[in-house]
Amino acid sequence: MPTSAHALGDVTASDSTLRRFLHGLPGVDAVGLEARAASLGTRSIKTTAKAYAIDLAISMVDLTTLEGADTPGKVRALGAKAVLPDPTDRTTPTTAAVCVYPDMVAVAKEAVAGSGVKVASVATAFPAGRAALAVKLADVRDAVAAGADEIDMVIDRGAFLAGRYLKVYDEIVAVKEASGAARLKVIFETGELSTYDNIRRASWLGMLAGADFIKTSTGKVAVNATPANTLLMLEAVRDFRAQTGVQVGVKPAGGIRTTKDAVKFLVLVNETAGEDWLDNHWFRFGASSLLNDLLMQRQKLATGRYSGPDYVTVD
Repeated sequence: MPTSAHALGDVTASDSTLRRFLHGLPGVDAVGLEARAASLGTRSIKTTAKAYAIDLAISMVDLTTLEGADTPGKVRALGAKAVLPDPTDRTTPTTAAVCVYPDMVAVAKEAVAGSGVKVASVATAFPAGRAALAVKLADVRDAVAAGADEIDMVIDRGAFLAGRYLKVYDEIVAVKEASGAARLKVIFETGELSTYDNIRRASWLGMLAGADFIKTSTGKVAVNATPANTLLMLEAVRDFRAQTGVQVGVKPAGGIRTTKDAVKFLVLVNETAGEDWLDNHWFRFGASSLLNDLLMQRQKLATGRYSGPDYVTVD
C-alpha cells in the first residue's frame, strides 16, 4: 500500500531519524546489480524499433556546454542545433533542452525562443559545490531571473560522505524554493560517492527533499553515468513512486557518446521503471557528443549509408 509523502516527511524531522531511514534502506547487491545492467545491455533493437529509439533519444538530450571558454556565439550555435538538429531533415525531433552556465541563460533563452526547447542551467557552485549556501542560492536566483526553465544543482558531497544528511537535505529544499517554477535536477556525482549503498541513499535523500530529477554526474570527474548506477537510480524512482505516488525523473550524464549506449539506457528505463519514464519529461541524457552519433545513425537508417562526421556540426 502506498505511503503518503507526508508520512515519509517524518523521516526528515531530525538528523537521527533521517540517518536511521537512509541506513535502513536495503543494501545493494553489487554483483547482482552489475549483472542485471550487463544483461539488459545485450538486448538488440532492430529497424522500426531502432528508428523510434533514436528519435526518442534525440528528444531526451540535454545538449550541454559547460566550459570556461563558452562564448555567446557558441551558445547561440548550440541553441540552433537543439532546435533544428538536422537542417536537412525537419522531421528530426528537437532536443529536450540546452544546458549552460547561469551567465549564458539569457543567450540560450533567446536562441531557442518559441521552439519548446527548455533552458537548463547548472548552479550552486557547479561542479564542486564548494560555496556558502547564500552564494549557491544567489547562483540559482540569477539563473531563474535570466529565464532558466530547469536548474541542475550539485549536492555537497563532503557533507553527504560525512553523514551530515540533514544538511544536504536542507540545502536541496532551499535550492528547490529558490528555483521557483523551474524544475530541479539534483546531481549526486556518483563517481565520488564510492558505494552503491551511498548512491541509493543519495537518491532517496534527493527525492525526499523535492527533486524533480535525480542526476548521476557533472561530467567533470573520471567516473560518470554507468548502466549500473543508472539502474540503481531507476529502481529508486520506481520504488519512491510506489510508496508516495510522486514520480521523479532520472538523468544520466557524462560518458554517453554513442547510439548504442543510448539504446542500452532506454532498455534500462523500460525494463526497470517502466514505460511511464520513456518520455523526456521524466528521462534525459546529459550529453554533448551523443547527439552527433544519433544523427548519423538516423541518417543511416533513412538512406542506407553513413554520411560521416562531416555531415554534422562540430560542437
